[in-house]
Amino acid sequence: MKSGSANQYPVMKIDDICNLPVNEIAAEDCLLAMWWVGSMPKEAIRVVEAWGFTLKTMTGLDWVKLTKKGKLWFGMGFYSRQGIENVLFATKGHPKVDSRSIRAVIKHVVGRHSEKPAIFRDTLVRLMGDVPRIELFARKEFPGWDAIGNVIDGLDIREVLFKGGE
Repeated sequence: MKSGSANQYPVMKIDDICNLPVNEIAAEDCLLAMWWVGSMPKEAIRVVEAWGFTLKTMTGLDWVKLTKKGKLWFGMGFYSRQGIENVLFATKGHPKVDSRSIRAVIKHVVGRHSEKPAIFRDTLVRLMGDVPRIELFARKEFPGWDAIGNVIDGLDIREVLFKGGE
């Protein structure tokens, strides 16, 4: 399959993702907002638990993907064509929610392969307030966010997190 993630960028095994020391860089009270693949819910939960978080919902934010013409995007899928991606919410400690008026469903145009719209970062800032935040596996840098990703800094995320890099 030429459209899969491994054809676009380096991917990691679930065990390697689980072994990232995310719990060590996470604040005592924080929210994990994690994109997950709809065909791999058990693996997503495994990562959440390995990182020391408690799952709150598999659908904290839902991206209804649109074409540039505003029509529903015709995605891939094993049984049905997927036109939505989800962000699960998990917590460590007791993070304070800043706004309870955030809607979970966001319709937005699809960009490059695996690129997530900036509106989701903005939504998370509105949800949690102006707190420290980091994007793992980032493809771009955004103001107010720390970012780790091989596309940005050329480093394997394991090198940065395990060796205390910046």
